[in-house]
Amino acid sequence: MRIEEEIKTSKFQNEYHKVNLNILFTAGWLKGNIAHSLKPFDITSEQYNVMRIVRGQSPKSVCVKDITHRMLDRNSNTTRIIDRLEGKNLLQRITSDRDRRERSIQLTPAGFDLLSAIDHAWEKNAPHAAGSLNLEEAKELNHLLDKLRG
Repeated sequence: MRIEEEIKTSKFQNEYHKVNLNILFTAGWLKGNIAHSLKPFDITSEQYNVMRIVRGQSPKSVCVKDITHRMLDRNSNTTRIIDRLEGKNLLQRITSDRDRRERSIQLTPAGFDLLSAIDHAWEKNAPHAAGSLNLEEAKELNHLLDKLRG
């Protein structure tokens, strides 16, 4: 659906203003779709993001600071998210042998299983916007978004 129909206006200062609003609206729409698709797994999109970052470093563990720098939403409270995931037995903190103050994060077997289940569900149902784009359109959109950020 066109942005004009979604936000019920056709008044934009110019095409640049329209593209900014369109990106903001689409980001919110996509985040809502992702949150809805994660609901059956009882995790938030921020928790999912942390788990994917940790899985990406496997079999190594990763420190909280590195997770925070890689978060999609850098305003998230990474420590609180990790606490919740640890409480769900999806992540574990490991104390460093070199420095007892240093703690790193690893996925538990249950964490790997949950991410696997989410991956499978998303492949099957394509709950994300990219499912409505063909491969060339997805490449072009990635290129344009990268170009936008400079």
